Amino acid sequence: MASRPKARVVRLPRSRAKRPARSDRSLLEYGRTVLDAEARAIAAVRLDDRFAEAVRWVLGCRGRVVVTGMGKPGFVAQKISATLASTGTPSHFVHPAEAAHGDLGRITKDDVVIALSNSGETEEILRLLPALKKIGARVVAVTRDRVNPLARAADLVLAIGDVAEACPMGLAPTASTAVLLAVGDALAMTVLANRPFEKEEYALFHPGGKLGRGLMKVRELMRGAEANPVVREDQPLSAAVARMTETPGRPGATSVVDAAGKLVGIFTDGDLRRLVEHGETDFTRPVSSAMGRNPRTVRPDALVVDAARVLRQARIDQVPVVDEEGRPVGLLDVQDLLAAKIL
Repeated sequence: MASRPKARVVRLPRSRAKRPARSDRSLLEYGRTVLDAEARAIAAVRLDDRFAEAVRWVLGCRGRVVVTGMGKPGFVAQKISATLASTGTPSHFVHPAEAAHGDLGRITKDDVVIALSNSGETEEILRLLPALKKIGARVVAVTRDRVNPLARAADLVLAIGDVAEACPMGLAPTASTAVLLAVGDALAMTVLANRPFEKEEYALFHPGGKLGRGLMKVRELMRGAEANPVVREDQPLSAAVARMTETPGRPGATSVVDAAGKLVGIFTDGDLRRLVEHGETDFTRPVSSAMGRNPRTVRPDALVVDAARVLRQARIDQVPVVDEEGRPVGLLDVQDLLAAKIL
């Protein structure tokens, strides 16, 4: 086996590399040096036609994209796999050491295996290559160059170049793992940009997170059916108050419709309080005399995050949800958004 080339080291003043920093300024300078080193390493990567071929392999993969790596690249591999999976590409991480003890059964001939190793000499990964060949899975190596053992055995190589680590000893994987992650993200996002994948699917894969919740549709959160209070505009105020009180969840508002069932206004708890404050206690008059006209509305297929923006901008607590013909099919309450942690 070829000897491992010596890692290049980012040249830092010896006093800073070996002695504790004594001031905020020196701490900031050292931290910025690390960021600069990693940024330069990423900027130095040159993608070529092999990257495009890797994208085509992933897009055409009939199985799963299996990502593997050992040590720090292993953590990067897990993140890349998670990004692929969350954006519509079936993927899982396989630990190379565990793979040699049975987890190779997770890999099939229809899979594409992406192996991460800066040196290309990671023993645990190299031991898997003969088995992967027998299985028939295609192997993409993301590694330093095209002549190391991993590269020579892979079907396709994405070379990241000779990366100088940001570690003062040149030992801890830092800039190299940043490059591996950047290349993995570039691969995942290029795949995403070239396959059908909508926000709704992203939300489906993220039901427990804020991003997924924000991509929910209004119909998933609105109060519908019996929980959607509606009165006719010619009904008395007393009927509107009763409907608001009797509706499950007591939303504090009711939609007001005309004889055709189309929305013409909204009557809220705030409207009721203002009537009482002004001594207007004749609740036999029609609700149309006290309702708010031309209310803000949202559609059932609108994103919840957009509906939340309507509530914030208009400084209201409820918004009717109407169909294409202007009929109220639901009511979205600010309390629903709070409960779902949208606000």
